[in-house]
Amino acid sequence: MNLDINKVFPIDPSVYDGFLLVRIATALLLFVVVVRSCIHLFTSDGGAQRIAGIDTSVEGGKNIIAMFHQWGAIQLILAVLLYVLFFRYPGFTPLIVLTLASDPVMRFVASRVLSVTSTRKPPGAALNAPAFVVAMLLFIGSLMN
Repeated sequence: MNLDINKVFPIDPSVYDGFLLVRIATALLLFVVVVRSCIHLFTSDGGAQRIAGIDTSVEGGKNIIAMFHQWGAIQLILAVLLYVLFFRYPGFTPLIVLTLASDPVMRFVASRVLSVTSTRKPPGAALNAPAFVVAMLLFIGSLMN
């Protein structure tokens, strides 16, 4: 197996010469990010209580919801930017996948600084490890010649 790390910053970003399956899977992952972002941004509670199980009826609950909405907005901006890169510059596929792989890592780091108290395990926390594994496999696949 020959991995070319130079593919992360290709000389010609308009060309992707890797596996088509990596591009398809990356597009699907980006779609999941868009859906997740829209849930945080547009649902009445930002997904805080209904999905993550965070009690928003406490004092400051509206601030929790507002933070979820803001989080969704930032996620959506990032997802749209990654989609633009994905379609305009296919050669940046390894960089895009590496960016997606960094998300669960940073969530894990943030959870070690201060964990969230909720009535159930939020989907983001439950899916962090599988998301990282999938993204890293795609990253490795995107570097293969």
